[in-house]
Amino acid sequence: MPDRLIRRWNSLTGNVRGSILIIIGTFVGTLMVSCIKVLGQRIPVVEILFMRQVVLLLVIAPMMVRNFPGVFVSRHRKLHFIRVGVSSIAMITGFTAFVHLPLAEATTIGFARTLFTTVLAVLILHETVGLRRWSATALGFIGVVVVVQPGSDSFSLYALAAILSAFLVALLMIFLRTLSQVDKPITIMSYQAVFLTLILAAPALYFWVTPTWTELVLVIVAGTLMSVMQWLNIQAYKVGEAAAIAPMDYFRLFFATLIGIWFFSEIPTIWTFVGAGIILLSTAYTMHRNSIRKSAAPATPEAH
Repeated sequence: MPDRLIRRWNSLTGNVRGSILIIIGTFVGTLMVSCIKVLGQRIPVVEILFMRQVVLLLVIAPMMVRNFPGVFVSRHRKLHFIRVGVSSIAMITGFTAFVHLPLAEATTIGFARTLFTTVLAVLILHETVGLRRWSATALGFIGVVVVVQPGSDSFSLYALAAILSAFLVALLMIFLRTLSQVDKPITIMSYQAVFLTLILAAPALYFWVTPTWTELVLVIVAGTLMSVMQWLNIQAYKVGEAAAIAPMDYFRLFFATLIGIWFFSEIPTIWTFVGAGIILLSTAYTMHRNSIRKSAAPATPEAH
């Protein structure tokens, strides 16, 4: 039976396999943030992140030892430290939003990172963006406003935390583009693992709440799910084309809605769905234009 399943799996095209892996990854990722949401009802987010970082540090420690001291050699050491600082804020604000907002709403706002990436690519990387992509980006931000509903009775300050996290995640992706061109993956991972753990240690110990055995198990489960999600994403992009499989990430909203309703009794508002539709259309178009630009010949003018 397993051999037949393996043959059936290998007979699928790379894009189909990649899409399936991404969809499974979005489900696993949603389960991971659900664990964080449960833990965050009693344990401070910064403590949860610290414990997760300790586990991650233990996992990659053998690789760091094998590559020491060269693992910390980099021409962009300052950028590594900036990235770690930004990452700490992005994680704290992002997970705080997931703890206090409905899963579907926090997930929807998180998709705004694609929109922020377009803006930051122009400001920092000096990429050229045409009228169509600017229009799609503006439409996407309108979708964010529809979800957040500033000025209404349902407005939550935690929505601002989700927006800030989306912006910072986009900024981290810009940093990663630069660092990945000059440093090895183990160097990037080591700076993140070691120094993010150190940054989180002091506030985690200050706000420390001793976890129960059940909560410790949830921390381990969350860490394991995160590792599985990362592995699935890496494998997906190995076998599939980015432009073809990236839209499958939108299944994250489907799973967030189902889990939110089933486990947390969270019924999304109509405005969450309307805003989500606008954001998803905008980001899908942005990814489509990006794929066209990358596949176009260098001599061909960009007509976004």
